[in-house]
Amino acid sequence: MSRQEEARIIPTTGRNNCGGRCVINAYVKDGKIEKLTTDTKHESGEGIPLTACIRGLNYHKTFLGEDRLRYPMKRTGERGEGKFQRITWDEAIDTIASQWVRIRDTYGPGSRYVNYATGVSALMRGSSLAKRLLSLDGGFLDYYNSYSTACIRQATELMYGTCRTGNCLEDWLNSNLLLLWGHNPAETKFDSGTMYYLKKAKEKGIPIVVVDPRRNDTVQELDAEWIPIRPATDSAMMDAMAYVIVEEGLWDKAFTDRCCLGFDREHMPEGIAPSECYLSYLKGERDGIAKTPRWAEKITGVSAQQIRSLALRYGTAKPGALIQGYGPQRHAYGEQIARGGIMLACLTGNVGVKGGWASGVADCIRHKNPSFPQPPNPYGMKIPVFLWTEAVVRGHEMTESDGVLIDRRISRTHLDSDIKMILNLAGNCLINQHSHINRTSEILKDTSKCQFIVCSDLFMTASAKYADILLPGVSMFECENITMPWQYGDFLGFGNQVIDPLYECRFEYDWLCEVAERLGLGREFSQGRTGGQWLEFLYNGLREEETELPEYKIFKQKGIYRYKNNPHIIAFEKERADPDKYPFPTKSGKIEIFSEKVYRTEYKDCFPAIPRYVEPPEGAQDLLSDKYPLQLIGWHTKRRCHSIHDNNRAMDKADPQRLWLNPQDAQARELKDGDMALVWNDRGRMMIPVKVTDRIMAGVAALSQGAWYRPDGEGTDRAGSINVLTSLKPTPYARGNPQHTNLVEVKRAEEEA
Repeated sequence: MSRQEEARIIPTTGRNNCGGRCVINAYVKDGKIEKLTTDTKHESGEGIPLTACIRGLNYHKTFLGEDRLRYPMKRTGERGEGKFQRITWDEAIDTIASQWVRIRDTYGPGSRYVNYATGVSALMRGSSLAKRLLSLDGGFLDYYNSYSTACIRQATELMYGTCRTGNCLEDWLNSNLLLLWGHNPAETKFDSGTMYYLKKAKEKGIPIVVVDPRRNDTVQELDAEWIPIRPATDSAMMDAMAYVIVEEGLWDKAFTDRCCLGFDREHMPEGIAPSECYLSYLKGERDGIAKTPRWAEKITGVSAQQIRSLALRYGTAKPGALIQGYGPQRHAYGEQIARGGIMLACLTGNVGVKGGWASGVADCIRHKNPSFPQPPNPYGMKIPVFLWTEAVVRGHEMTESDGVLIDRRISRTHLDSDIKMILNLAGNCLINQHSHINRTSEILKDTSKCQFIVCSDLFMTASAKYADILLPGVSMFECENITMPWQYGDFLGFGNQVIDPLYECRFEYDWLCEVAERLGLGREFSQGRTGGQWLEFLYNGLREEETELPEYKIFKQKGIYRYKNNPHIIAFEKERADPDKYPFPTKSGKIEIFSEKVYRTEYKDCFPAIPRYVEPPEGAQDLLSDKYPLQLIGWHTKRRCHSIHDNNRAMDKADPQRLWLNPQDAQARELKDGDMALVWNDRGRMMIPVKVTDRIMAGVAALSQGAWYRPDGEGTDRAGSINVLTSLKPTPYARGNPQHTNLVEVKRAEEEA
């Protein structure tokens, strides 16, 4: 018999923060994984194949290498040096429990923080388990928002009152135009359905247009029309498109009159001057500047003719779908870009119709997912997730004006402590994925500020080097879990354990149970269940509502369940048909193009009440561009999932870490393809080879995010970690991350690496 025939095939699923949630079949012999295969059209039947990309098919080579953390360790050098000493699990847990109690009793429960982490994106994940224990122990400082979607979620909520603004994906086949604005599902692997239906749309002859500074892989795969645009100027182009649509009589006035608030003078909130409406802004009634395509051309770098043409095509598509990606809203005024897309959907009447798209976040939920039970957090206060470094430095000063959310049952007006303890479990946002690495490192190295950091991970990542106690976690192959779709997808996946845990590695739940015992909360935390028993208990609870699901043992054996009863969803179909009977879930009951909430608060001083263009700091028109003339953006490369897989050097061939430069910009700097370049601004510097390509527009540089920060002796990063160069200044309303709005300069490096 062949080795393959002797191997057992064990089904599991990807659990990283990737929308693909691919099906993985592990071939196991003698306790080792020989190879991985994935889902096929035949195996998926009538469902969408959950097929692994190059990342998924390399999971075993990434996660099971010789570079794994093997045992608990304590820091011996300065934070960030990566110097550690081996300790026992008992010593690690004793230290964690004693510091946990000391910090709680000295500084209060709000001094404890669980850092944003997505290395495990499944039902049982270390961050939510740690929050459960902290809630049982008096509470903790929590966060809201995410690094991915802070601006677009808050903007969508602001205008629609909900983020459930998406039609089901198969409805794209009813559209006459698909406009992907900063959306790159081919590389991001947004989910398994998006590219599946985009390819079907292409086969059907539906035009697809992509607006993006970079000719991304989605453009390449779909042979789509590409419109390059300067970063952070998207809302100016949207304004100009709106101007054309109005001037050409393509405005769906009946829809905006019936369903929208604040578009024109006749439909403004009571007590607000009519001149504050969006239409007055478009016409330039207050500033004397009509928002024409020629006006936008100077800002965006997109020709007036292209802007006008796209406006006419979208305005006459009837229906058309403007589908927003998450990249454009990770800019300095990302909220406005998201609001601008929603504005165009409303203006053209593409809300609540088949083949249309309401834009915004576009959640479309057809089935309930399981969740791990969380007791109420007694502390009752949250910060924007991007501002945790601020809370380390000056948490005791932070109030609602800093974005702090305070439970109304609590009398406090501000945080009562800086962050003194951080639990960073299966995440690289402590350093690598957070902005301004040099400033973040400086903050964390000061042990008088944050006094205790626990990290659990598989590898010595850039973030793991800042731990005081560093614990070895388990990979997807070494434990059980349940995975759910990211945003679209009608399935549940089961991650079967494939091999025994390596070395002394442990799942976070198991050692948190021991910490809970030290705190006298063992029974309360675990409820007497193992991790596997929790999975079965929560799955069976879900079956009471999702009655189509099979018995747990069958689900576990198959490793995947695809729902068959999937309703066809058109967001806001009822609201469009009868907004009086079915009002939109906003305060006014209408889509709030003009936000009275913004207008009547302090936000209006830095953030407009309507979705209009605002010139960003570090944009192409900033005076700083004289010193740093290139706009730097990031993207999600096909060779990593955020920062996962960066240690797998064999993946480099899929997309080597390079700084993309347009030939025009490279020639001006006497750089050739492959040359080593120095990239810098006031925040940091790096050495990186360049890729000279016309797939990036002139004046823009691009660097894929997620490379593990690796500074040399002079502090120059040699890995190409984009956050060496990004800003800690949050966006004005959502206080989200602005990591694609950066000005830099590039020159030939004096040395060749």
